[in-house]
Amino acid sequence: MRRRVLILALILLAGLAWLGWDRYGPRPPAPQMAPEASRVDHILIEKSARRLTASLDGAVVMQTDIALGFAPDGDKLQEGDGKTPEGIFTVNRRNPQSAFHLSLGIDYPQPDDISRAQQYGIDPGGDIFIHGQPNEVVGLTLPGDWTAGCIAISNAEMAQLWSLTETGTTVEIRP
Repeated sequence: MRRRVLILALILLAGLAWLGWDRYGPRPPAPQMAPEASRVDHILIEKSARRLTASLDGAVVMQTDIALGFAPDGDKLQEGDGKTPEGIFTVNRRNPQSAFHLSLGIDYPQPDDISRAQQYGIDPGGDIFIHGQPNEVVGLTLPGDWTAGCIAISNAEMAQLWSLTETGTTVEIRP
């Protein structure tokens, strides 16, 4: 009986160590950017179709399903509304150490968003990204719309998009 308890405790300890390493251990280096000929110059997000299309000179390079903010209908108005913003944006930062598997930041809020929010005395929000799955989720793609306003894709697709997208790429988000 003691032996079984000891074996069970060792198994439990090994499992906890693995979870701790997976969550807090060092992350692999970010994938290298693709060669110049393999870039995208436009990312189209179609909220109603739940689709991301990345293209170069109008030719589709990749297309994937997406998850949006938890209340995706309509344009983002304020922090915490669960909406994904709509409009024309630019990738303005790349974060390989994100809480999600890689992330490409977009330049929301725009001056019009800030002005509108000031009129209503609200915070327009910010930190909108295209990103992969949460780092704690291993081997899964979460179903449904679950972000706080970002655009989420699978980790494999995020690695591909990351390698194709440089800072300055246009991001168009349609209803």
